Amino acid sequence: MSKQSGQRQGKSKASGNSKSSGRGAGNVKSKSFARGNAPIKKQSSPKKASNSNEIRLNKYVANAGICSRRDADVHIATGLVTVNGKVVTEMGYKVKLEDEVRYDGARINPEKKAYVLLNKPKGFATTTSEYKGKTVMDLVANATSSRIKPIGRLGRNSTGLLLFTNDDKVVDRFTNSNKGVVRLFHLELDKNLRLEDLKKIREGLRIEGKQINVEEIDYVDNRKNEIGIKIKNTGNTILHTIFDYFKYELVKIDCVQIAHLTKKDIPRGNWKILTEQEVQTLMMM
Repeated sequence: MSKQSGQRQGKSKASGNSKSSGRGAGNVKSKSFARGNAPIKKQSSPKKASNSNEIRLNKYVANAGICSRRDADVHIATGLVTVNGKVVTEMGYKVKLEDEVRYDGARINPEKKAYVLLNKPKGFATTTSEYKGKTVMDLVANATSSRIKPIGRLGRNSTGLLLFTNDDKVVDRFTNSNKGVVRLFHLELDKNLRLEDLKKIREGLRIEGKQINVEEIDYVDNRKNEIGIKIKNTGNTILHTIFDYFKYELVKIDCVQIAHLTKKDIPRGNWKILTEQEVQTLMMM
């Protein structure tokens, strides 16, 4: 038997012969810490479950690819980070994914950048609303866990390529009025397009005080009611504006190319994830 065990045993016997049994004078009980008699610890209240929609600000900044979490703390402390327009310097501050977080004035996103190219079929609205029936978001629901949105619009009965992303830089690249990104459409009209009207569109025209220019326009395979037209606008409203002006009805609108991206190997209703090279090329155009 070890020295420590003997000491414990001795103390236990002494305790049993003392007045602490409660039968002696005064009936005074002493506290015993023998096994089984230890005082019951008060149960602490359960911790509240953390909100899965919240994330520490330093992790948010780090996930956006700005820097490490340690460096993010430094940037936060020096006032380089704002949340919903207010500077936040508090360490451990938590934000929601839908909050607007900016680093040095530029909005950042903690999600992995995603770029999805869809070959849209008819019957799907280009919207993120859940109350518009079938939408393009239903078609790309399984493409990525990142919260992507379509760039520009295609009408419910229009078809063709539609790009989705959560990368604000790519969105800005498309919507920049000076640069923009060229999209090629294959149109079908209700009647042949007169050569003089084609030339006017090619030269540029002014409709209701607004100057409208196209990059290119021509007949498709010499079929006068089928037109190939390149524009930099993100929506297809401009197509209706142009041809309504000349009293033509658009029977079919199909986006066949966005910059260098085509429908090759993407069946109607299907999508693909852009490669890193495709994204880089898109940003350089």
